[in-house]
Amino acid sequence: MKRVAKVVVFLAALVPLAFLIRGALTGNLGVNPAETIRLETGRWALKFLLLSLTITPVRRLTGWNIVIQYRRLLGLFAFFYASLHLITYWAFDLTFSFGAMLGDILKRPFITMGFAAFLLMVPLALTSTKGWIRRLGKKWALLHRLVYVAAICAVIHFAWKVKVFTGDPVIYAVILVVLLGFRLIWFARTNFRRPKTNYQRA
Repeated sequence: MKRVAKVVVFLAALVPLAFLIRGALTGNLGVNPAETIRLETGRWALKFLLLSLTITPVRRLTGWNIVIQYRRLLGLFAFFYASLHLITYWAFDLTFSFGAMLGDILKRPFITMGFAAFLLMVPLALTSTKGWIRRLGKKWALLHRLVYVAAICAVIHFAWKVKVFTGDPVIYAVILVVLLGFRLIWFARTNFRRPKTNYQRA
């Protein structure tokens, strides 16, 4: 049953890519297909990144430990769409020029933030296997906290890219604030609880 559920989630995560491919083949990606592909792959990278961050709050609030099995899958799809986003930008905008990409990274703040988000996701994707979890031990959890920084960079990248601070950028930012705020509150509750007095224990 678990394997079937994972397959369903895996196939569902490929649906955005399937729509983009169909749109490209049928000429239904608008007047600027390259821009549509860049934006959609970037949006889905951010959506999957936020979905992966949603797993822990859902598990803690509901007690549904089974959902934890989807966190790695969602995180890898975030990296997958982020990779497509970067490749399409490099291909369509820069015709695979490393020099031009480096110049963009250094000169354009929203590109800097997007590239930072991608770089932070690379070690997370590479060390997402059970083997790496065993090798790194406690360091694995510390390393994977980089996902919070990556998500912040990604939200800023998107907001600066569209240059509109209403609608989707605000929604994504609010979702991220809620997800990070939940973790801070949970951490405070579990690590800074006041010890009970003898009277309270009685």
